[in-house]
Amino acid sequence: MSLSFDFVQPAPEAAADRITLFADVILPLPLPRLYTYRVPFELSDQVVIGGRVLVQFGAKRTLSCIVAAVHQTPPAAYQAKYILEFIDDAPVVTQPQLKLFAWIAEYYLCTLGEVINAALPSALKLSSESRVQLHPAYEPKTHPYPLGEQEQKVVDALSTGEEVGKSLTFTEVGEVLGIASFHKYIKSLMQKDVVFLFEHLKDKFSPKVVKKVRLAHRYVAEAALEELFGQLASKAKQLDVVMRYLQRVPVYQSEHANHRGLEKAALTSAPHLSPSAVNTLIKNGILEQFDQIVSRFPLDEDDAQANMHFTLSDTQVEARDAVMREFQSKEIVLLHGVTGAGKTEIYIDLIKQALDGGGQVLYLLPEIALTAQIVTRLMRVFGSRLGVYHSKFSDNERVEVWNGVLSGRFQVVVGVRSAVFLPFDNLALTIVDEEHESSYKQYDPAPRYNAREVALMMAHFQGSKTLLGSATPAVETYYQARAGRYGLVSLTKRFGEAGLPEIVLVDTRKSREQKTMLNHFTPELMAEMESKLAQQEQVILFQNRRGYAPFINCLDCGWIPKCTNCAVSLSYHKQAHELRCHYCGHHDRMPTQCPACGSRNVKTVGFGTEKIEDDLKVMLPAAQVQRMDLDTTRAKNSYQQIISDFEQQKTNVLVGTQMVTKGLDFANVSLVGIINADSIIHYPDFRAHERAFQMFVQVSGRAGRKGKKGRVIIQTADPEQVIFDKVMRNDYLEFYEYEITQRREHGYPPFMRIIRLTVKHVDVTVGERAALLLTQELVDRLGREAVLGPEAPYIFRIRNFYLQEITIKLSREHTVLKAAKADVLAAMDVVRDQKEFKQVRLAADVDPM
Repeated sequence: MSLSFDFVQPAPEAAADRITLFADVILPLPLPRLYTYRVPFELSDQVVIGGRVLVQFGAKRTLSCIVAAVHQTPPAAYQAKYILEFIDDAPVVTQPQLKLFAWIAEYYLCTLGEVINAALPSALKLSSESRVQLHPAYEPKTHPYPLGEQEQKVVDALSTGEEVGKSLTFTEVGEVLGIASFHKYIKSLMQKDVVFLFEHLKDKFSPKVVKKVRLAHRYVAEAALEELFGQLASKAKQLDVVMRYLQRVPVYQSEHANHRGLEKAALTSAPHLSPSAVNTLIKNGILEQFDQIVSRFPLDEDDAQANMHFTLSDTQVEARDAVMREFQSKEIVLLHGVTGAGKTEIYIDLIKQALDGGGQVLYLLPEIALTAQIVTRLMRVFGSRLGVYHSKFSDNERVEVWNGVLSGRFQVVVGVRSAVFLPFDNLALTIVDEEHESSYKQYDPAPRYNAREVALMMAHFQGSKTLLGSATPAVETYYQARAGRYGLVSLTKRFGEAGLPEIVLVDTRKSREQKTMLNHFTPELMAEMESKLAQQEQVILFQNRRGYAPFINCLDCGWIPKCTNCAVSLSYHKQAHELRCHYCGHHDRMPTQCPACGSRNVKTVGFGTEKIEDDLKVMLPAAQVQRMDLDTTRAKNSYQQIISDFEQQKTNVLVGTQMVTKGLDFANVSLVGIINADSIIHYPDFRAHERAFQMFVQVSGRAGRKGKKGRVIIQTADPEQVIFDKVMRNDYLEFYEYEITQRREHGYPPFMRIIRLTVKHVDVTVGERAALLLTQELVDRLGREAVLGPEAPYIFRIRNFYLQEITIKLSREHTVLKAAKADVLAAMDVVRDQKEFKQVRLAADVDPM
């Protein structure tokens, strides 16, 4: 698939030289080609490449899409429909973005529509299912902009009836107005902040609103207030509320202050005030209740915090200078620094230099958990110039950052993988921290991109420098650095007086034989935890499985409950007292007896983070235990709260999954325990040892970061594993040499490129036949030696679809890879063209992790 855009926008012509323009648009659908629409002549001078337009696609669908090119050539295969409406008078997607999106679609074997769907916040994507709702801050009496007749009709339709937050679809708005061209009125109302739009079927977040109250206008004058005091003289509780309001809101000084009002909660939650008295005052018209949108965006702090100074150590200065020297000849530099070496301070110094040169900076992190801690540090330096972008933010906040990057308000953005889609056009520096992390990879749906690779390409397109940072670089990244394609700078010592932690292996097999295990803890780990807690120090425990237990089991007949949709057992979650599938979300009640044999001898087997937390609360009753995994971090601010509590030592034991391994910086942690190391090492994947080494070293690096001697205890039933010796000596170079030898011998990255194709169907036999046909087509085009499979993966059914996988190994040469991808797409098309395989789903994953 080769995609290119014509970015030359024709100048508008005089009426006498009337020219019909056509626009190629990117629809947010998995279509292999751009679609062409006719530009209404009266709108010819409004067409904007990168702007959004509303179009009709199919019989009844209305969609917003992005203009990719403008020209004068009508489509040959179909009659071009007219564009319904232009939404933007300026681009929301920049030309550098369009170039990057085309590369993503081509490289990752997906469509531009799929890329646009992933890239744009849903508030920028409208469709026939988009709904219109009155803006919570809209006040008819005080609104500064007059409304036209048609606009007022829409407002009246949204205001009538008793339904709170009433909304209308686009189609319903058209019916209210009785005209076909109604979109311009919706656009106008949006610009006047009278309405806002949301996607009804896409779980769109509504704006955050707070309920506020203000004194009715007729009581603002001093004489009227005195009269009101007289009316309430016998109603002490209501009078108390009014007096409290007047203490907080200086109505005598400013009528505008009264108009802004006071949060209702400030009155209803006050211990000496009556909530019913507040409501009575509202009912009687003395207080007016209204809603006001407030920003969820935590970056509107005073710029007085900005430009906070800090001093780099001599070692950090040397590393920074070395990075700058490497940047003189290399676009990409790898900063390989041990955990706790102070890489973040180097990043901040480099960001300052980039901003001083007038450029933009993108700072990528693999997990939302990291942004919570690092944003606080960056805010003190960059103030309101800093934007934050991740999935826990509401859609409105993401749009705010998107527009802030477009306008230049945000010069630095820190975010997770989706931040690579933001509309940068003047990047000076891109930082990819913890570049080895698999969290940078998007697995489903398409595009199945790696944010690290996309960031490298974006930086290349914009002439930006890229700094990759990690204590345990990906094997492929270190290979490129050793080969001289990337610059390489090393930091081998921790910042300040901190030294690397002592790592100890404990044999769980021996402890079980001697019957000294305490639940899931060896005596050594338990004694060390008790000692550290007695010294007022903190502990992190790592177990890479969430939930209470991986599964339950009938001890009499052997029954194990399975997911009805996936080929996996259900995990037990004690807090919800239910069984859950971690793949599709299916849940079921916890049985009191075995449904197979009726026995009540049903027990949990194994353990996850929830059980460890539960056991610790019994075994260490004085400890304050907190858990950080997917179950405890679903809410927007939950990461921040857990990290904040641990930083402030409100909790002293943090139990978590891989979230706790990634770059967190806690001053008082002196002990890290890895509960079950073996489950990570023995995973059936060629990257298993690499991931295990990275996880062990990274989580070990959380201990002893501020001068205290750290200690790490790794529990394993196989202490003779080769990898443990390298982890204990923190010897990345020796690990790399071992791993690169294995990769070279067996033909894995970085020596080969891998594409994994997945065939999915609800009927296992249909899926198998489709996979066999696809394999044969691939073999005919690429040769037998390049194609492995098909075979069913370890988990062969997910969400009721049976899976077959085909692995393709290809040379790294660009021309070979490009031609091979074309062959892969052609082979997939052959399968799709077969009538019996119309319902078969095919997914291509380039560079799987």
